[in-house]
Amino acid sequence: MNQSNDSQAELIAREIAVEQAHVDAVYRSLELATESARSIQAESHRKYRTDRSDWMREEDGTAMFERDAFAFQAAKRLATLDAQHEGLVFGRLDFVDQEKRYVGRIGVRDADYEPLVIDWRAPAAEAFYRATAANPMEVVRRRVLRCHDDKVTGIEDDLLNDQASSNLVVIGEGALMASLQRARGHRMRDIVATIQAEQDEAIRAPYQGVTIISGGPGTGKTVVALHRAAFLLYTHRRRLEQGGVLVVGPTDLFMSYIERVLPGLGEDSVTLKSIGELGTDVLGFSSQLVDDAEAAVIKGSLRMLKVLRRAVNEPLTAESMRLRVSVKGEVLTLNPAELTRLRRDILASHKANRAREAVGKGLLDALWAHLSPDIAATLDIDRSYFDDTITSQGAYTMFLNAWWPTLSPEQVLARLADPAMAHKFGHDVLDEAERQVLTDSLAHARGYVPGSGSPRPAWTVADIALLDELAHMIGPTPVEADADPTLFLTDGSQVSELVTLADQLTTRREIETEDETVIIHSHVLVDESQDVTPMQWRMLRRRGPQASWTLVGDPAQSSYPSNEETRRAMRDLVGRGASRTFTLTTNYRSPAEIMELAGRVVRREYPSAQVPTSVRTTGIKPLLDVITPQQLAASLREHLTTLTSQVDGTIAVICAGHRIEEMREMIVALDLPTALAGRLEVRTALQVKGLEFDAVIVVDPDDIVAHTSGGMRVLYVALTRPTQRLVTLDLTPDPVWRRNL
Repeated sequence: MNQSNDSQAELIAREIAVEQAHVDAVYRSLELATESARSIQAESHRKYRTDRSDWMREEDGTAMFERDAFAFQAAKRLATLDAQHEGLVFGRLDFVDQEKRYVGRIGVRDADYEPLVIDWRAPAAEAFYRATAANPMEVVRRRVLRCHDDKVTGIEDDLLNDQASSNLVVIGEGALMASLQRARGHRMRDIVATIQAEQDEAIRAPYQGVTIISGGPGTGKTVVALHRAAFLLYTHRRRLEQGGVLVVGPTDLFMSYIERVLPGLGEDSVTLKSIGELGTDVLGFSSQLVDDAEAAVIKGSLRMLKVLRRAVNEPLTAESMRLRVSVKGEVLTLNPAELTRLRRDILASHKANRAREAVGKGLLDALWAHLSPDIAATLDIDRSYFDDTITSQGAYTMFLNAWWPTLSPEQVLARLADPAMAHKFGHDVLDEAERQVLTDSLAHARGYVPGSGSPRPAWTVADIALLDELAHMIGPTPVEADADPTLFLTDGSQVSELVTLADQLTTRREIETEDETVIIHSHVLVDESQDVTPMQWRMLRRRGPQASWTLVGDPAQSSYPSNEETRRAMRDLVGRGASRTFTLTTNYRSPAEIMELAGRVVRREYPSAQVPTSVRTTGIKPLLDVITPQQLAASLREHLTTLTSQVDGTIAVICAGHRIEEMREMIVALDLPTALAGRLEVRTALQVKGLEFDAVIVVDPDDIVAHTSGGMRVLYVALTRPTQRLVTLDLTPDPVWRRNL
């Protein structure tokens, strides 16, 4: 390495100027490409526009198709070029043979079609992430460019082969450590410039089958999985883009936190949903409300399947019913036992909302069987006359509507709010205490009738999976077919409208069968998969019956207590198909001092926990404070004021779910310094899964353990959220969670 007598500052300035010149050339080329795309888009809009309202020639349809194709491709390119990128160019590779490659978020070429920037997902960029001193892959120097918009603000170099050249300047102490020191904000940042080798291996794994990304807190599982989604769309776009990629996370807060990562990597063809939003395609609504721990576990168990099936099979009317009709004075009756057998036989091969025709036929067949051939001959009754006579009677119609009404998932689930119904459907599945918990949690839904004008009940996230299961069991509500709409304007309207083929087609596939309509996806990415309950796994599988999967999680952070039931659900998903597991072992978020404490906490309850190794230390141990409940407000004020001066980014106060409103009101009453505005968040231990903050105050850890499903493992989540400072506030003199630490 040849360092001149110039000062280090002059050297850095000169190197930045060199890189700035290249970045400027990239942005000039990008501007030309943007202008070209806008020109193509404008031309495509002019290509065919008509005010015809009566007929269409064949050649007009061809022109419309061509116009749509041009418009779609131009708009797609514009969306990519116009995306806001935090540093379009972020890396450079210098090779042994003097070749230079710049790596960025999207590929950019000059007027001669020579690459100015290589897309980070392209095979040619792989060495940027995989090259090491032990295996340099012909790379001499790897350089990371820190940029603000289109300005280069800093450089960090790694010399991978100091024997290959003596003329390369090496600046900085490493891009990764510089990145880790940055303050956290309210949105997750991508790590595209600092992906490490073990992370890159998981990102570029084959798409087929199931890819499991496992690792403890701070290992970057989530952001690695999102980069994997971007990589798969880039590499297998034709296969994946039509069905789309579905990303599922634990909460809407988490989804808001990660929502800008994929667009920042140049990908927008991804659907993001929290687990409580997953059933919107079938149910039409979502939820972010969380049950208490006991109710959530019961509703998540596969034992609920038997309860739900019985609820579907049982008629809505409580009293025993019989059907009585007459034909030419001959009275025919179907008693409750016959009706029960008929109902069982029909539901064995039909879904309730699709069985109306089969029900009518079954009732008529059963009634006809009660009419002896001799009486039918005497009364001169044939089958056609018999069917018309029966179906025209009000008694038959009223019975049919009462005995076999159109069902909604909400109606069926609300029945379990009645203790008598819960006992009838679940007496051998749930014990008395569990049935009581279930009915109490569903009390909000009792008496709810869809379409009645009453407010929609406050369904919880766990209820969504049960409602989705019921929708699958009973089938969709039959809808009267509307008359075909006219293709032409019939009211003399002068509106000039651009109608595209894309308006008629959807990029996501819908499977329409006689049973249900559900949007399915080509690839499904599930984050915090260790918290997905068995009933939620069933809901997920219906969205990707033939999909490839990426599952991200850590059993040590699970809030669902039955690990074996969860493992069985995941085994059912993986099946015999191709699968691979990547275990991330390095913690890039939490300092060693914090992980040392958190590791001892989780291993006491979960000895097999894979606690990752932190890459950095701060020299600052967690502050474990013991106070009285009366001192809580004053203590919060003191610690928040101190932390505000110690960290530049976000600060979180984490508590048990049942006291979240109390904590928010208490903090508002503190009248804290304006420096905290926009930086402070008050969250439950479940809400902070997957998130990170510069500093964290955990209020009453014993309370979190006692009132949260997952107990000590969820406390482990809370303790591992900070990147710099951790404070715990215990409200009892002998905290249980700290015993034997």
